[in-house]
Amino acid sequence: MSAEEAGGDADDTPSRAELAARVEELEESLAAIEDDGGKKMSIIATKGTLDMAYPPLILASTAAAFGYDVTVFHTFWGLDVLHEEHSKSLQMSSVGNPNTPVPNAIAALPGMDRLTTRMMEGRIEDNDTATIEELLETSLEMGVEFQACQMTIDLMDYDEDDFFDGVTTGVGAATAVQDMAEADIQLLI
Repeated sequence: MSAEEAGGDADDTPSRAELAARVEELEESLAAIEDDGGKKMSIIATKGTLDMAYPPLILASTAAAFGYDVTVFHTFWGLDVLHEEHSKSLQMSSVGNPNTPVPNAIAALPGMDRLTTRMMEGRIEDNDTATIEELLETSLEMGVEFQACQMTIDLMDYDEDDFFDGVTTGVGAATAVQDMAEADIQLLI
């Protein structure tokens, strides 16, 4: 069927050479995407409790093991996970946590966060689960980029030297948004 029979003008129909050039251009573009790694995950970590420190670290290390280029942007309380001293004393939040083994009325009593934190630390140890520091080190070795929000560093009056080696400091929200826009998977934890 000619271009005229298809309702078009013969002058509008690309030649075989033009089509071949276009196919070659598309194949090169696809190859460039594949060479770029192609798979990218961006995680925003906003929580700094012991139970919420694990999900971004586990997901980041797992995605990196599957070949993803992973960035984890820590902001507000999530920044404590990257802080060398604060990460050693992360607590569970008992109130409003549906998975703590105590009702909210009891969870609100003084000392309950410490009790549930000790219970969780016991489970972590009994199950030989990696610590926060071990997960961070493993993830960094796998190429995960951990970013510390500069605004939060300033707000919390932290020093950039307080963070684990390998953590990128001085990162702003615009960088995080750009990273998420380029990612195949975006998570807010």
